[in-house]
Amino acid sequence: MKWLFILPVLLVAFIVAASLYLQPNNFLGCGAKPVPNTDCETADAIVVVSGGDTKSRTAAGISLFENGWADTLIFSGAAFDKSGPSNAAAMKTQAEAAGVPASAIIIDETSANTQQNAENSKSLFEKNNFHDVILVTSGYHQRRASLEFNKRAEGVIIRNYPVVNDSDWNFTWWWLTPRGWWLAGGEIVKIIAFYVGVSS
Repeated sequence: MKWLFILPVLLVAFIVAASLYLQPNNFLGCGAKPVPNTDCETADAIVVVSGGDTKSRTAAGISLFENGWADTLIFSGAAFDKSGPSNAAAMKTQAEAAGVPASAIIIDETSANTQQNAENSKSLFEKNNFHDVILVTSGYHQRRASLEFNKRAEGVIIRNYPVVNDSDWNFTWWWLTPRGWWLAGGEIVKIIAFYVGVSS
């Protein structure tokens, strides 16, 4: 009989823990605009990785740029459909349509997964002398992306900016949909694979 009480408590604990763990956010105490000489100061670049709801991720990066968080946007992602433009190119088009100058945009069109996003971005960081970047991706993907970027871009500060509400994910209510459980479970498995040294 006690399991009728214990199981719901364990389920709630898992949901809360997964929500907080998967979505690290370095901007919880920050306002819309940066503040000099604080943890909310400007960065060298904003990196947006494609996948999931790429348009929402891109929109979040554009918003950060418009609010003065960095002077450079990096869009990373190969084409999902190899017959069309790369995700990075599509993200650039979206940004330019929003008024971001082409001169402020760098694209990586060859990254097909999170590990490659991190590896290719590291090269861009080194080439452009970037030491502090804001990493933008969907909430469920933020932890794993952060792990990959921190592993590969040694010496570069990676600040997490998760998109907590998009067409695939809602920070509060993800557990009410099968899609939410699929994304959360898949990320947890991939994070375990990261720690045991399996590429994802």
